[in-house]
Parts: sequence; structure tokens; C-alpha cells
Amino acid sequence: MTIGIIGSGALGSNFARALAKNGISATIANSRGPESLAALVAEIGPSIKAGTVQEAASADIVMVAVRWTDAQKVLGGLPAWNGRIVIDGTNPVEFIDPASPDAKDPGNPLAAYGIKAVDLGGKHSSQIIQQFAAGARVVKAFNHLDVNVLQQPAVAGGKRVLFYSGDDAAAKAEVRGIIEATGFFPIDLGALDVGGRLASLPFGALSMHNLVRI
Repeated sequence: MTIGIIGSGALGSNFARALAKNGISATIANSRGPESLAALVAEIGPSIKAGTVQEAASADIVMVAVRWTDAQKVLGGLPAWNGRIVIDGTNPVEFIDPASPDAKDPGNPLAAYGIKAVDLGGKHSSQIIQQFAAGARVVKAFNHLDVNVLQQPAVAGGKRVLFYSGDDAAAKAEVRGIIEATGFFPIDLGALDVGGRLASLPFGALSMHNLVRI
């Protein structure tokens, strides 16, 4: 199985580091092109290479690690997925300009964190990603914790828990394998309509729950 990562921000780069730490190869890409990733891949190590978005998206398993506001533009311009696996690492939040009125909005409980929730009209984020990546087998994973802990799977004598969910059993098994290979303890939350809602930031009941399996 080949792995691609679309997005080189905090999630994409830390996911790449977690893979590299365990000798797992992947292609990482961003909108600025492979040359912009030279320093990152040099720091991470030889198992991670830089590529174009199209190259990363051609992998068997593709981590989508872009900002929510960029997801439609990025995914909408890619070839047919034809049953390949998309790991949806996105969360439906929008970053706020600190100088804008939104930064002081008393009706937004997330303003202090520099974000606001995006209204999805009653849908959960993976439903939207499924629309953007038509034909892909979507698995929600790697989205519910602070991205910095992706480099710290072992803690307090146990393994940090990562939730995942999806509607295709074989796709979930592949993603579970990645979670285990990177040193985490996977917990299956069931179908996307259940797990996608529970683990999605900012208001999912299990989002930001930093559990450890002893």
C-alpha cells in the first residue's frame, strides 16, 4: 500500500513524522509545489518524499490534511478516486483574522482559540468530504487530538488512543493498520454517521479526549 499526504501544515507534517519514525514511506504535497517541501523532507528523513498534489493523490491511501476552507478546491481538482482510501483528517473550522471583529465575537466560544465553527447545515464533515472526493472510501481519523501528540504515541506507560470511523470495513482495516504501525491504540467508532460526528472538532463529544490505553 502506498500512502500520500495532501497538506504540509501541522497535521500533514506531523503525520509524516509519525510514519517516518516507524519506517513507513509516503509522498507529501502542498499547493506550493515539491520545492517548497525540501527542508521538511530533509528534516523528516528518507522515507518521506515530496511530490505534487496529483502524485500524492494517486496513492492507495491518501491523508487529506488541508484547511477546511481549502478542501473543496483541492479535492475537486483531482482525478477520479476509483475506490481508493481517503483518510479525512479535516475539521470544519475556519481560522479567524486576529484583527477582525470575529476575534472578539462574544457569541463564539472558540474565538479565544482563533477559530470559529463552520455551519454544515446539520451534516458532519466527512459527509462533505465524501462529496468532494466522490468514489473514495472515506475513513475519519487523525483529527480529534492536538496534532503535536502524533509524535508521542507512547505515554504514561501506555498507548495514546486514536479514534477512527468509516463505512467500508476493508478501508477501515487498512487505516487501523496505520494507526497501530505508528504506535497508537485504535478504537473503531463505527460508521461515519456515528463516529464522524463524535470525533469531529470542535463540538464532537469525543473530540480532544486524550485517552491512554494502559
